[in-house]
Amino acid sequence: MSDDVPSVAKLPTLWGQFDIHVYHEEETGLDHVALMLGSMAGPDPVLLRVHSECLTGDAFSSLRCDCGPQLDAAMKAIVDNGWGCLLYLRQEGRGIGLHAKIQAYHLQDAGADTLDANLMLGHPADARDYAIAAEMLEALSVSEVNLLTNNPEKVAQLEQHGIKVVKRTPLIVGVNTNNRDYLATKGERMGHHIRDEDL
Repeated sequence: MSDDVPSVAKLPTLWGQFDIHVYHEEETGLDHVALMLGSMAGPDPVLLRVHSECLTGDAFSSLRCDCGPQLDAAMKAIVDNGWGCLLYLRQEGRGIGLHAKIQAYHLQDAGADTLDANLMLGHPADARDYAIAAEMLEALSVSEVNLLTNNPEKVAQLEQHGIKVVKRTPLIVGVNTNNRDYLATKGERMGHHIRDEDL
């Protein structure tokens, strides 16, 4: 019976009511989520946020990063826009997983920055792969997007997988004394579109 029931439902949130779709990734065994509001038919590019899972920021309101505020701001932006899509990808810790992410936090507590901490653990600075995001968008018949992001690599990977990023809209929110250095490192060393004046 369960295989015959679609993994689609209504999801009322603080920002508004979305449709929630769950996609299973066979290769990793992970379930990813698409939150959709309205029709994806256009004519304008779909307002899209591709958000990687961050338990500490999204669920526990951690101030070490800007993930929770970005998630909230993206959902609000989609509702304010009247339609759009948010993909929630199970790529915790920029793709290195929760255990390694907390190990990286430990190294950061000792003075390493967010990039060097990953490298010291033998991981890439950013291990995320957005192929699954492109597959989900294709399944949703989304081919042109206005992407809410500061990350040029996200733009490049989506375009590499056939998604046309017509526009990139900055998403700089949640800056505080605990994450200012973290955000500066993303701007200075990882190429994110974050300027000193944004901090």
